[in-house]
Amino acid sequence: MRWEWDESGDQGVADLWNLRGELSTTRKVVYTKWYRGRATYFSRPLFVAMLRRLNPEGVAREALSAPARRILDILEGESPLSTKELKRLSALKGRANEAVYERALRELWQRLLIVAFGEVDEGAFPSLAVGATSVIFEELYAEGQRLAPMEAERRILATLPEGNLFLKHFRKLEAEQARTGGSAAPVPPGRKGTKRREPRRGAESGVIRFEDL
Repeated sequence: MRWEWDESGDQGVADLWNLRGELSTTRKVVYTKWYRGRATYFSRPLFVAMLRRLNPEGVAREALSAPARRILDILEGESPLSTKELKRLSALKGRANEAVYERALRELWQRLLIVAFGEVDEGAFPSLAVGATSVIFEELYAEGQRLAPMEAERRILATLPEGNLFLKHFRKLEAEQARTGGSAAPVPPGRKGTKRREPRRGAESGVIRFEDL
């Protein structure tokens, strides 16, 4: 297969790209840019658990930057929106505002307060449509608010074993949220002393293989 996005490339490249948008709208999974800013698909139960743990005091808007709050307010009123439309409504258009916009979105991605949902044709390249979790997945958002923190932790550990790259990233974000947005609930006992499973060769090189997750 020739991995080039041109007329001489394999059609599978375009099919794979299109599959991204198609999967995001099935509602069987939740698509975000969560793991180190990369495309990440969550199962619904795991998404709810992580949403709860990464927002231990609910949506602490005061812990968000002003641009992130502005974007979240816009998306809670209308979702999903294209990148172009979201930049226009948030007054963050233009190269001078690009870094501010990206940082604001990263805050919201990391807390799982926004999700990707389909694509919008904006010219030569389709734009990812973004929406507020509370709007696109209202039922999951409500479940996350009801879920007990300890049950959320249990669900996460039942899915992600020690040494898992996603779990490491989650712990890092959880610690950051505890510093900036309230204290996270305590981790239940029983994991201490567990031998850590080291990532397989290549996992730290930026290539994430299925068997490493």
